[in-house]
Amino acid sequence: MKRLKENKTSKYVVICSEIVATFFGAGLLPKAPGTWGSAIALPVAYGISYWGNTSILATVTVLTFIIGVIVSSVVSQNMCIKDPSKIVIDEVVGQWLTLLMVPPNIILYSCGFLLFRLFDVWKPWPISWADKKVEGGLGIMLDDVFAAIYSGVLLFIGWRIYQI
Repeated sequence: MKRLKENKTSKYVVICSEIVATFFGAGLLPKAPGTWGSAIALPVAYGISYWGNTSILATVTVLTFIIGVIVSSVVSQNMCIKDPSKIVIDEVVGQWLTLLMVPPNIILYSCGFLLFRLFDVWKPWPISWADKKVEGGLGIMLDDVFAAIYSGVLLFIGWRIYQI
């Protein structure tokens, strides 16, 4: 991959992109940065849904996805790595998409966290396809969107069956 040119604007863009892509440093935490990113996404989603509503969370999720594609692309190109582990904005978006399926509830959010992490690590098709075949920032973000679809559907079904 091509490295960014060395100039003040590029350095500024890279630094800002790294701050956002690591979700303000969550991706820099030791061991399992994706799990940290997902975990830190939980209280943020809860706050947005509880004090706002799920429409606001949905809007923030879509905007974060778009921003995530851009900043993930910048960071991965700068590092010359396809999907650096410190990029966790994809896990944040995936976790939020999963949680959009249920009301803010600690038990449901905990189940959503576990389901999302399961699918994000397991990577059944089409998650594995997106992870391997889609390049750049979109590829970094898309596999987590697919993982969120699996986990969100199962979370919704569980919620409706057990009425938690």
